Amino acid sequence: MRNRRAALIRVVLALTVLSGCGGSGNSAKPSPTPTKASSLKFTPLNLGLPKQALSAPITGRVPDTQTLHVGVTLKISDAVWKQMGHGKSTKQGAQGLAQKLGVTDDEMKKINAYLASAHIQAKPSKTRTSVSFDVKAGVAGKLLQTSFVTHKLNGRSYFTPDPAHMPVVPTQIAGYILSVTGLDSYSMAPHSRAMAPTALAAPAKAANCGQFPAQAATYQKIAAAYGYDRLWAQGWHGENMTVNLVEMDGYDPRDIAAYNGCANSRISLSNVNLGATAPPPGGEATLDIEMLAGLAPGVRVVDYQEDPALLSTGSGSDSWTAFNNALQRIIDDNYAAPHPGSVVSISLGGAEGFMSQATMQAVDQNLRILTEAEHMTVFVATGDCGAYGDRMYGPLDVSFPSTSSWAVAVGGTRMQFGAPGTRAQEQVWSDRSNLSKCQNQWGSGGGVSKVFPKPAFQAAPGVANQYSTGYRQVPDVSAAAIDLPVFYKGQWHGFGGTSAATPIWAAGMVLMNQGMLTRKQAYWYAPDTFYHVVGQGGTNTPYYDVVTGNNLYYPATAGYDLSSGLGTPNAANLFNILLNSPA
Repeated sequence: MRNRRAALIRVVLALTVLSGCGGSGNSAKPSPTPTKASSLKFTPLNLGLPKQALSAPITGRVPDTQTLHVGVTLKISDAVWKQMGHGKSTKQGAQGLAQKLGVTDDEMKKINAYLASAHIQAKPSKTRTSVSFDVKAGVAGKLLQTSFVTHKLNGRSYFTPDPAHMPVVPTQIAGYILSVTGLDSYSMAPHSRAMAPTALAAPAKAANCGQFPAQAATYQKIAAAYGYDRLWAQGWHGENMTVNLVEMDGYDPRDIAAYNGCANSRISLSNVNLGATAPPPGGEATLDIEMLAGLAPGVRVVDYQEDPALLSTGSGSDSWTAFNNALQRIIDDNYAAPHPGSVVSISLGGAEGFMSQATMQAVDQNLRILTEAEHMTVFVATGDCGAYGDRMYGPLDVSFPSTSSWAVAVGGTRMQFGAPGTRAQEQVWSDRSNLSKCQNQWGSGGGVSKVFPKPAFQAAPGVANQYSTGYRQVPDVSAAAIDLPVFYKGQWHGFGGTSAATPIWAAGMVLMNQGMLTRKQAYWYAPDTFYHVVGQGGTNTPYYDVVTGNNLYYPATAGYDLSSGLGTPNAANLFNILLNSPA
């Protein structure tokens, strides 16, 4: 009690000094009027934890010495968002916009003073829309007037603040806070979306690049089926364009070099390591990079590799912190002058039903900053467990962050090819051969969010359907997701999943953006772009409508559906519609 009161007094003193400061200059002097500790008002922090998470049996206490990785997401006013513009941008359209977002100097001083009262040094983002810090559980408990306890629910252990004494912060700064993460570990860790690789009946040596079985969806077949080759014919291969990847694993440069040799790709590939070391090589990053290398062979790829130290703690919260740190780094790297026409490709996610509201709010705001302030299109895989985002056959669930209104949610299809360069048939990708547990093989993720309301832009034939509830529906679009040749661990494998479909769309978008910037010195971005084009072009439709198959629950139908979205890219038509469409 004595320590908690001492901490409270330090908070009062810090905020009293700041509340007496006039203006934002260095000449401001503190008011001499003292404030009693008992007069300082506090506001509870809402961590967005579901009721069952807090009511589950308490099994122990978190040691005071345990390190918490805390992120504080700060609010952005509606007035500021309205300055951002929307939908269509020029080469200079996003420059400087992110600098308008953050809290003021005085507001940041109050936040820092509050944290400094517990000897916490916080690191603000360049946009001043978030701060992050590491703190011992005991120190955090004293500052927030709580302690931390462990629970067990359905066989899963996690920690939260003591439900009897939930954390509070001074009302003076509570209004700046949108969400706080790292004070619990309830959210389940995200999963990457790559299927386990399967053997391809092709030579193991990379030099033999053309000998694949008939069903293999090679980059040449994909390009011809979706019209990317018609964009190539214009001289657009992704030159001077950027795709930003967010990855939980690394890659072997020798695999990428072998694939590039086969695809005649000249991509520029660089890494940004968010931790002290790079994560070990894995199939997900390899798949993403090679899809881009084949379909946008001149593009610049920046691979943001999440911090392995955070990924290895066993805490779902820390894994989401690692992911959001990567998003924040992309934002910071494009803070002053984003690369025009850039996109982000994300092939991971977790079931909405096993996440805290605070975690989703933090990620959702960063996706909005990337979209509205930095004018990027963010593609996110919907998952590979069909309509069952929690990976168990039974309860319906969808995968976040694909359900964010600032994400273009990408589902998956299985394509059959006819004569060279033709798309014979396409159906929703699904596999019900083993429903005991999903290992990223059940099929195209899709369904209806229980968290995010349906955005106004989500309007097209089929969007209003028997499953509609007024909430966000996914996917928005889809692409090939099975039998894609990838060179991995020194040999060819067949990869798949919405992990493949997502970079396929990212590649197509940078090709179209390159063409738009060449022809009109402008480009399109944001999820509503993909609904804006529906019904335009007459018979030259922007999408191939997928009307057969299902994702183990939701059937494909004419128009929009919850297993394939609006359809797969008819890129040449989509480009022409966007080129001739006013903002």
